[in-house]
Formats: sequence, C-alpha cells, structure tokens
Amino acid sequence: MRPPPRWIRRVALAPAVVALAFLTVTTLPVWLLAAAAASPLMSGYLRPLRLLWISVCYLLLNATALVVMFGLWLASGLGWKKQAPAFQRAHYALTGWLLSLLAGQVRWALRLRISVVGPDPDTAAPGRPELVLSRHAGPGDSFILVHALINWYAREPHIVLKDTLQWDPAVDVLLNRLPSVFVAPEHRRGGSVGDVIGRMAAGLDSDDALVIFPEGGNFTPRRRLRAISRLRALGFVRMAERAEAMRHVVAPQPGGMLAALEAAPDAGVIFVAHTGLERMVTVADVWRELPLDKQITMRFWSVSPQEVPAGRDARIEWLYGWWERIDAWIEANRPRPLPVGPSHRWWRSPS
Repeated sequence: MRPPPRWIRRVALAPAVVALAFLTVTTLPVWLLAAAAASPLMSGYLRPLRLLWISVCYLLLNATALVVMFGLWLASGLGWKKQAPAFQRAHYALTGWLLSLLAGQVRWALRLRISVVGPDPDTAAPGRPELVLSRHAGPGDSFILVHALINWYAREPHIVLKDTLQWDPAVDVLLNRLPSVFVAPEHRRGGSVGDVIGRMAAGLDSDDALVIFPEGGNFTPRRRLRAISRLRALGFVRMAERAEAMRHVVAPQPGGMLAALEAAPDAGVIFVAHTGLERMVTVADVWRELPLDKQITMRFWSVSPQEVPAGRDARIEWLYGWWERIDAWIEANRPRPLPVGPSHRWWRSPS
C-alpha cells in the first residue's frame, strides 16, 4: 500500500509509535501473562511468548531510534546540517547499534543462527567501493545484510528499497537521512530508477556499498511466474526459458545494475545469496515458521572490476549467469533446523 505523505508520517505515524511503545511497556506484565497462558495451547515451544517478546523489542527499538533521531535533528539545527559527514556517521552508528541489539534478541528468542561462507566485502578488496547484488526472499533478509555490512565489515550501505517500507517510521526517517532511495512501483514512478541508482553509484567512496535487490521484491512463486510472463511478452524468449529453469529466484531486472556499473566502473561487485527464509511468503507462513529454531546459510561471492564484462548485452548475460549460479547454490543448501539443546552462536561473522 502506498505510504501517506511525508508530513503525515512525521507528525502522526512517528509519534504514534513512541506512544504505543510507552503504552506497551506500562502494560507489559499483562501481555506476558496472557502469552504465557496461551503458550501451552499452541504448537512450538513457547511460541506466543517468544513472538510477543521479539515484537515488543522491535517496537521499543523503533521508538528509541525515533527519539534519538529527533535529538540529532535538533542538534543539526532543525535539520540544517543533517547531511553533514558527522551526522551521517552518527546515523550509521545508530543503525549498527540498533541492528546489533535486534540481533541479540532474535538470537535469544528465536534461536536463529546464520552461517556465512565465501569472501566478505571487507577482506575481498579493502578500500574499494562495492555494488552488492542480493537475492531477496522472506522477511528480515535486508536487515541481516545491512547488519553484516555495517557491523561486520565496516561498510556504509547505500540502499535501494521499496517505498512501502516507509510505513515503518524508524526505517523511514533513518534511511531518508542516509544516501538511500525508496522506489515506487512502476506505475507510480516519476522517472527512471536507473538514473537514480546511477547517481547513487557515482558518489560511492572507499567504504561504501550500494545495495540493490535485482529481483525487485521478495521471492514468491507468483512473482516468479509474473516475471517469466513479462519476459515472454517483451519478446525475450530465451531469457524467459532461463528464468523458468531457475526455481528459487525471480528473474533479475538488469536496469539498476547496468546504471550502477556504468556510473562506478572502479567498484567491485558482491553477489549475495541466502537460504532459510523462502517458506515465509504469506502472513500465515510467517506464523507457521516462527519461532525459527533453524540455521540460515549466507553466501558471498566477490568479483573484481576487471572481471565485469563490457557492454550492455554481455552484462545482462553475466547477471543471468550469476542468478543461475545462485539458484543452484540455494538448491544445494536447503536450511536445516537447529538441534534441540542450549542456545547456539548466531549471526556469526566469518573468521
């Protein structure tokens, strides 16, 4: 659903979240007792209690972020200097802190462990800007990726994401102050997404990472079939056939990648895949799968600028080739549940 105008989000949604967080804290014992009483009646170990806890934590972190950012807005001269380097660094530090706290609570409450394999965006080529092309499936994968980039690899992510995420007040305020862009659906766009991404890529420095989700949204079977039909309607029969052979990903849209490569020829490319969140497509899926109690595997591949082919057609072919590789990797790395027992280390940075 299209988010309301910016002024409504600022004067209505943001204060409402802070007020709701205050109300939740003052009545938390009641909610905890109700969830504890309901837990024996539902499948999954303490499912209502664990989901309530993680929901409350997210709400409190959201409200805390809004209060802190209001203070930063005041300190910047009512927003006059909010784009200054010092305030940009403060907002990245706030993002990393919030994601670290959320990570700890999810580890404790949901028993989710992520194993990372492959070269990371820091050791692969330190001091080089990166274009991060990630598959998109299930709730939370963008949080995981941004957490990794900021807290593990000391990168400053510039993110391209859907405008509907502006319904989340903390995400809305925070990313509108950082070099990110919210993309509206095609029928509501006022211009080319590629042009916007190209401008973002042109300004990358040595510790930046431009994050793009080429599939255009979370993987769903319906979205996958719709992308295949669109390719056929446009006359790209061979690409449609290749997309049909990929069972776990949506056919990538190359426009953003092409614009970024053109604007940042010295940047490396990081491809990111993960497996473990695919079964959470609908609200019912999320309820069935949570609490997670499983391991998710995350894979990075690093490509140097010299390995990126030249020319539009060659780069589109190259992107499809990588998406086929990601699809095959997902097939070979199906998630597995964690064994019952003591809590496990979670969101482990690769050594």
